Amino acid sequence: MSVTGLYLIGLTAVFTLCANLLMRLGIERGGGFHPTSMQAVLLDFATLLIQPLFAIGFVTYFAAALVWFRVVASEPLSVAYPILVSATFILVSVAASLLLGEPFTLRKGVGLVFILGGIIVVSTAPASQ
Repeated sequence: MSVTGLYLIGLTAVFTLCANLLMRLGIERGGGFHPTSMQAVLLDFATLLIQPLFAIGFVTYFAAALVWFRVVASEPLSVAYPILVSATFILVSVAASLLLGEPFTLRKGVGLVFILGGIIVVSTAPASQ
């Protein structure tokens, strides 16, 4: 894994974090998202797209995908993907607790420590293994 690859994975994770937070806030401000049919899914989604926070979050997810495409094209996917998912999971869990007031339990904290350990093991493994 190259230094550039790690940087791009970090950038993708931060974009994904921001997108999740913005879309969550947009959904809350837009009245929720509880469609009961496929037609309602499309209507509710269209309604959310005119909610500024949701729309910005949606575009931010697109930006994350563009950065991620660069990672997929140049780094070992079997290493990059676990790092991305783990880093995003940790960032979103901590930010949701700090910024959205979601509960952060000891059990969740211990789980995140194990995930962080996994990131370290995966990202520092020799290339030949």
